[in-house]
Amino acid sequence: MGVSENLLRGLLLLLLTLPLPGHAAGFLLEDIQGKTHRLADYRGKWVLVNFWATWCTPCLSEIPELTSLHDAHKDKDLFVIGIAIESGSSRKVSDFAQAHGISYPVVMGNRKITAQIGKLDVLPTSYLYNPKGEQVSYQAGEVTRASMETYIAK
Repeated sequence: MGVSENLLRGLLLLLLTLPLPGHAAGFLLEDIQGKTHRLADYRGKWVLVNFWATWCTPCLSEIPELTSLHDAHKDKDLFVIGIAIESGSSRKVSDFAQAHGISYPVVMGNRKITAQIGKLDVLPTSYLYNPKGEQVSYQAGEVTRASMETYIAK
């Protein structure tokens, strides 16, 4: 394979991972329990979409924060959705989620799902949508319950 073919493949791969214009605000995700989650279903609430992996050490320390945040706000003003990237089978991820007390929905991630949300350079990465369904924040690295609560209180 020539250099130009490698370059072309690299560019194509890059394009596949970029968010599609107009699609982020209308994501459609199916969790490991088979439930569909549309951003429109959560109008009036903040939505935090968190990319993570079972093997990611910072992700593991973030899980209790996200679980606490979700449990405290899910019936009021904020909902968390986790997207597991490169974490093995859905059974493995389901067992992991149960063992770690993850109470928010977990989606098996892939390029198509990533493209609906936004770029993914590191794990964990989180995207925050406001109650109107607009993507308003991007965080590469860990988030905390306190930082999210401070942000949404503004």
